Amino acid sequence: MDKNTDKSKVIFGNKMSDSAYRKAVKGKEKFIKKYGSDADRVYHLESVPAPAIGDILGVRQLRLSNEPKAVFDEKSLIIGNIRMGFGHYRISMAIASAAKAMGYEPFWFDLHSFEGSTCTKIIAGQNQLYSLGSRLSQMSGLFNKIVWEPMNSEGFRKLTYNCSDQKTAELMTPVFRDLPKDIPYVATHVWPSQAAVHAGLTSVVNAIPDNWPMALHLSEGAVHTVQTPSAYLGYRALRGMDKKRSLRPMPEESIVYTGHYIDHELVSNIEYDCEKRVERCRNGSPRRWLMSVGGAGAQKEIFISLIRRLLPKIKAGKAALFINVGDHLNVWESLKETLPQMNRYVTEHMDDFEDTKNFAAEAMEGEVSGIHAFFHKDIFSAVYSTNLLMRVSDVLITKPSELAFYPIPKLMIKRVGGHEAWGAIRAAELGDGTYECRTVRETGDMLQLIQNDPDVLEKMCENILTAKKSGIYDGAYKVVELAVKGRNTVTK
Repeated sequence: MDKNTDKSKVIFGNKMSDSAYRKAVKGKEKFIKKYGSDADRVYHLESVPAPAIGDILGVRQLRLSNEPKAVFDEKSLIIGNIRMGFGHYRISMAIASAAKAMGYEPFWFDLHSFEGSTCTKIIAGQNQLYSLGSRLSQMSGLFNKIVWEPMNSEGFRKLTYNCSDQKTAELMTPVFRDLPKDIPYVATHVWPSQAAVHAGLTSVVNAIPDNWPMALHLSEGAVHTVQTPSAYLGYRALRGMDKKRSLRPMPEESIVYTGHYIDHELVSNIEYDCEKRVERCRNGSPRRWLMSVGGAGAQKEIFISLIRRLLPKIKAGKAALFINVGDHLNVWESLKETLPQMNRYVTEHMDDFEDTKNFAAEAMEGEVSGIHAFFHKDIFSAVYSTNLLMRVSDVLITKPSELAFYPIPKLMIKRVGGHEAWGAIRAAELGDGTYECRTVRETGDMLQLIQNDPDVLEKMCENILTAKKSGIYDGAYKVVELAVKGRNTVTK
């Protein structure tokens, strides 16, 4: 690679040390040795309707083909992502939803789905390591304190980390062969963004998910978008990304504050959904709680404690609980085994997306009681089920990850990784969610407060409406606008 275009040598005008660069090169060589290089292999793409969201959002999924079959036009928009937990898929769905509402056709381009490719092998390996770390952080307070929290808040923050990532992303470009260079492209993880830039795409938007500035998310050559003003300033200044020197800031044209990345179906129905929540509060209807439980088993102790707290209210008809375990049936089986006393109140919605859609539609106007559990093998259905259930829920129980930015009253439980802390700070300051409740007792006490005192929930709904009027939840639309604008600018 020409040294003038090597994005691991100089990052936004900041020259990397020779030792950092050598480490990045060795890291790339290590991946090649482990997974091979497919730089000379010819990949082609075809598109098919995506499961679940194909009908709802008009999304077409790109997959490998023996010959080029995918057809793109001036209304096409690529959403580059990876399956790493649910977060990046969820943000991708928000972008797809906004794109469809704006008259564009979204194409799903998952670098984790191209079986046999070097990029998929690398991402799968890194995903396994991250999931393991996440699980260990919940099992061991010492590991969390000494390793996991520092790595997620400070390790990924270092500019040298981006140096290594950029070099690795050079191995991910072969699957981009069939994409037009000027096609609008939105990435919801940094690797698909970096790879797109390395592949020569010219209209790349890098939708940064986290509210804590980390060099991990830098993709020079793309337009970076952030969800909050604090993230904007932190990224613009490359805050804390090199503790030993002052850094040149990101250029103004490289970063844009857009607001939160939220699906069109949720944004356009904020007023109605908040009205229904307040109405249920005042009518004494069961308080509807939604738990979105991750497959890593994180915070299992907290979820079990909260279910125990809610059971008397559920029995008395004063609360109802929705539990979405995504595509992790083992998590649900574990919960049932641990809490057999809840089983008499449970209705299972197992791997039937039509049933899930019907349940959500009926719950919009109808009454709900008991505990409803949702599981789907298909990842698209698993993730989008939470979107459907959010509209008919009163409170979302979640860690302060990507869901921290959604327009629904939220009870924030303990984070997984230090970078998530600022998601809870954002929600608490906006008033559409609680502060981060870091212990089982504190979380349970907050649940009781929201359950027993309607004013807390009503106030959150008021704050959501205020934020809606300010455009806080319009980020997904603005991201799409930037991608399309980038294409038009290059064309001109």
